[in-house]
Amino acid sequence: MRLVHLHWISSSSFAAVTRRTFYKPLPSHLTHKRARLFSFSIRDCKQMADSIATNGPVASSIGDEVPKSKNAEKNEAKRLAKLAKYEAKLAAQAAAAQADGGVKKKEKKSKVKEVEPEPEFVNTTPSGEKKDLSGPCPTAYNPKAVEAAWYDWWEKSGYFKPDMPNGKPRPEGVFTIPIPPPNVTGALHLGHALTNSIQDCLTRWNRMKGKTTLFVPGCDHAGIATQIVVEKRLMKERGLSRHQLGREAFLKEVFKWKDQYGSRIYGQLRSVGSSMDWDRARFTMDPSMVKAVNEAFVRLHDEGIIYRENRLVNWDTKLKTALSNLEVENKELPGRTLLSVPDHDPKKQYEFGVIISFAYPVENSSEEIVVATTRLETMLGDTAVAVHPNDTRYTHLHGKYVIHPFQNRRIPIIPDEYVDPEFGTGAVKITPAHDPNDYIVGKRNQLEFVNIFTDEGRINENGAPFGGLLRFDAREAVLEELKKKGLYRGTKDNKMVIPVSERTGNIVEPLLKPQWWVNCKDMAQEAIKAVKSGQLEIIPQTSEKEWFRWMENIQDWCISRQLWWGHRVPAYFVNIEGQDNERMDGAFWVSGRDEAEARERAIKRFPDVPADKITLEQDEDVLDTWFSSGLWPFSIMGWPEQTGDMNVFYPNSLLETGRDILFFWVARMVMLGQKLTGQIPFKQVFCHAMVRDAHGRKMSKSLGNVIDPMDVINGISLPLLHKRLEEGNLDAREIKKAQEGQKRDFPNGIPQCGTDAMRFALLAYTSGGSDINLDILRVEGYRKWCNKLWNATRFALLKLGEGYTPRSGIEVTGKESIADLWILAKLNQCIRKTNEYLEQYNFMQATTALYQFWLYELCDVYLETTKTAY
Repeated sequence: MRLVHLHWISSSSFAAVTRRTFYKPLPSHLTHKRARLFSFSIRDCKQMADSIATNGPVASSIGDEVPKSKNAEKNEAKRLAKLAKYEAKLAAQAAAAQADGGVKKKEKKSKVKEVEPEPEFVNTTPSGEKKDLSGPCPTAYNPKAVEAAWYDWWEKSGYFKPDMPNGKPRPEGVFTIPIPPPNVTGALHLGHALTNSIQDCLTRWNRMKGKTTLFVPGCDHAGIATQIVVEKRLMKERGLSRHQLGREAFLKEVFKWKDQYGSRIYGQLRSVGSSMDWDRARFTMDPSMVKAVNEAFVRLHDEGIIYRENRLVNWDTKLKTALSNLEVENKELPGRTLLSVPDHDPKKQYEFGVIISFAYPVENSSEEIVVATTRLETMLGDTAVAVHPNDTRYTHLHGKYVIHPFQNRRIPIIPDEYVDPEFGTGAVKITPAHDPNDYIVGKRNQLEFVNIFTDEGRINENGAPFGGLLRFDAREAVLEELKKKGLYRGTKDNKMVIPVSERTGNIVEPLLKPQWWVNCKDMAQEAIKAVKSGQLEIIPQTSEKEWFRWMENIQDWCISRQLWWGHRVPAYFVNIEGQDNERMDGAFWVSGRDEAEARERAIKRFPDVPADKITLEQDEDVLDTWFSSGLWPFSIMGWPEQTGDMNVFYPNSLLETGRDILFFWVARMVMLGQKLTGQIPFKQVFCHAMVRDAHGRKMSKSLGNVIDPMDVINGISLPLLHKRLEEGNLDAREIKKAQEGQKRDFPNGIPQCGTDAMRFALLAYTSGGSDINLDILRVEGYRKWCNKLWNATRFALLKLGEGYTPRSGIEVTGKESIADLWILAKLNQCIRKTNEYLEQYNFMQATTALYQFWLYELCDVYLETTKTAY
């Protein structure tokens, strides 16, 4: 939908003209229903004129009951007489048919002239040139033909650039909105189309209000997602892993992918009509963005906000990297469940959703303590058994030890309030290196941290005698050995949640790894204050509540990833000749905007060491994608330099995004923005609902319900939808499942709907409430509405004639009919409502106001009156 800014008619002129205009007779071709509606409209228009002169514009009261005039009573009598005559005619025809024995005479068929299909549209307008509309208006609406060529002309004409008279913002104000940068992992989907429809609607609306307006495009490198896609493609096409290719050669392959799909994404954004200033397009790995990332890291590291520590992370043993919480899906199990595990034997299934009890023998005693666990293999890394301090059953065991059945290690029995004495036996095994809660207990009680897994998820030397076994093979082996030793005490069903990697489907393992972390506590408090003080507004209010819940319980943020694609950590380990220093020790790490600066800092840190004895080794890891995208609102403006764009367009006016990344992205932008620039990065946040399919399912490539907006705009057959799946990275089983889903949802493919219909439909779903279950047939319905607009415009052009030129002014002339004045009043009401709803970000009501005006008031009433009124 391409919104234009319309102005109010002078209400005093409207009232004066209405009073001196005579009523015209109703068109005879109108049905009784429309005539009745229109008669009320005329009466209401005169009442409205008087009211507008006194009170300004008011809502219409069409349909109110009032006493009929004498003329109205006569007209009603005539109508009833005609109706009676018509009914008598029908009765006579029925009687004649009965007299003929009920046999109808064969009617002569009229010849139907076949309509030749219109030829396929070919855009002949040179790129960037204005479309030639001098020819006859086509009889049928074709969205491809209607929408062609305009975007290139708009862009070439500079209409998307911020209007800066004399290099300064307009007095009406500034509106800045940055795109949430889509990942360069492939094509955009309808979720992106929704985001950009909302953002572009607001951009065009503010531009038409006269503001200096900037909509900034860009793409995100999406570290882990993009690396996986490119690795799969390399293996599929060339049979190579990234390790066989090498880091430098692999990164060249990823940049090739980025060039291909980055261009495709930008093409899609143009096709969905996003009016962006393309000269300001940014990619999160551009040199200017790398500079911003390094600057941010060094500043925060210097202040101690970024630090290095050996802590638990979400570890994917298949990818061999840490994951963010957003990349981990918590899968609920109702009880005992057999599952395949991606990095294990594909022919085998493993048992989950149970809790297993076993006994630890107490040292120098005949007693035992029974503990229960859902992850039996982790008992190989147990370093304590905890009981509640007030649990009298175990008071006599405080300070004593149990003996590990496989390693003969002495494990202390510790009192700790973490334990729930009412759950199970009231005794809990503690594995600090492999469980987040146990990690806290271990820190509090200064326990030993024993890591039993390799990065690949195999048992290491600390898990003897089960070394070399994969995690869940070890689980089975430990169970069998406990049974042999007589220490097994039973297995029960247990409703539970298991963490699953969204990238690989692998079961995530909590693992102790030295990583780079951000201390978020103080920054989170400042972000909370910004919302409570009104500096930052979060819409809708439900999202504001979620904001406080996240920020008040914030944990430190792990920002390092064991990948090759991404911003390499600008930190260097200081090697001192003749010394073997611990890499986990932050004292031997320095950061720098480049290696030369890092070397200067290393030499200053170790003044007693000769400079030639110091060498630096840059960290192999890259930064979490959310770290670089957390700088997005100001890095796209040229930060850390104080550029002209920083002065004019920062802070941004609005950040519009999905509510699912309120914490993972929005909160981090606010924290980093306040810390690094001293300002909140935007004044408002609008969180739209998530787009799901018609059945309420999350969009997923493996389900076949991810829809490319280009397929809605241009239409696509079912066979071509199937073919798209085969061109991707899904395996054969996933392709078959996805194709079955497509066959159910799109048995006839997707019809051509056009950009306008798609955007209007997406906005019509959006009120800031619950998730959107998008039915493509509804988009097709708005395509038919666009056809109605086309036909109405075509009718108007026929009425106005070839030589018509519009007046320059918008004021009424005094020659308008009552019908003209009525439709102008309705137009004013529509404008007022649309502006009010857009101010509230209630796009559902805004589109409803426009839809109802065009369909029910302009087409159904006003245009009907013009057919015989003149």
